[in-house]
Amino acid sequence: MKFKKTYSFAFTSALYLTILTVVIALVTYFFFEKFGMAITMVSVVFLFVVFFFVIQYRVEYFIYRRVRKIYDDVSLLEIEDLQRQSVTTDMETLSKSVQKFAEGKRIEIQNLTERDSFRRDFLGNVAHELKTPLFTVQGYLLTLIEGALYDKDILEKYLDRANKGVERLVAIVKDLDMIAKLETDGLKMNMQPFNILELVQNVFDLFEMRAKKRNITLVFDRIYEFPIFVTGDVERIEQVLINLVVNSIKYGKIGGVTTVGVDNYNENKFIIKVSDNGEGVKQEHLSRLFERFYRADQSRSRDQGGSGLGLSIVKHIIEAHNENILLKSTYGEGSEFSFTLEKAK
Repeated sequence: MKFKKTYSFAFTSALYLTILTVVIALVTYFFFEKFGMAITMVSVVFLFVVFFFVIQYRVEYFIYRRVRKIYDDVSLLEIEDLQRQSVTTDMETLSKSVQKFAEGKRIEIQNLTERDSFRRDFLGNVAHELKTPLFTVQGYLLTLIEGALYDKDILEKYLDRANKGVERLVAIVKDLDMIAKLETDGLKMNMQPFNILELVQNVFDLFEMRAKKRNITLVFDRIYEFPIFVTGDVERIEQVLINLVVNSIKYGKIGGVTTVGVDNYNENKFIIKVSDNGEGVKQEHLSRLFERFYRADQSRSRDQGGSGLGLSIVKHIIEAHNENILLKSTYGEGSEFSFTLEKAK
């Protein structure tokens, strides 16, 4: 059985060629007396051409059937991806095609693995972020139920702490809801022209007291004589500026400076830069800093509070504007977050 499967191709091909040879020989013999040597030369050339195409077709079809069987047997391979004309006797070309397919599948598997890893990390982080304030609130409420309720000082203090835990839970849920809407195009952008300098100043005024608690100064990089108008969703861009400024206050060094500047990026866009002279971010953390719940410094970050979703929200809002978010940071010197916005027309 193995012999037949292995050599049936060669046997069939030899049979076809023999039949063709006999037919051409008979034709040559019949016309030889009339046309002489000329018909012999023509027959030889014709025989060569016919043999070439017969062998090419047979080998190509043989390889195609074998490769098609591989596609049928391997569930990961899609039979629609296989085209007859792409399977030839040129084994180097076939090898390159298989390598290309294998590389595509390798990348696909790698992406799926990364997504699965990201999903596990995300679920773990969500559980951890929700668990901490939940257990805090539960602990205070249980203490009150067990008798501390009748001590007025403890009652007020524990209720205040429990309320802060609830506020943190609400902030996490709101931020998660915003990210979900941004990812599913459920959050519509209200694009309109506005003065970006005025918006930055409003954010400075909003967080002036928080900055003073850490002795951090909020300033522009220079004096702007005229307003600068950009196009975007003013409420969402305000959220971006709030997150970036609050981030710089949290992680900037005490007595430091948070600076905001607006420069030309190209003919059609401005770039808004928010920089600080704080601790900065280590190189190994830069690529993951915009991931949900990712924290470069786990213990220090949680001490500062927040949902852990601020930079992820920034990235989603800027990308929803079809703009770019950039990060430059030198550990020990500070960080600069920047994003582009369309110039108002």
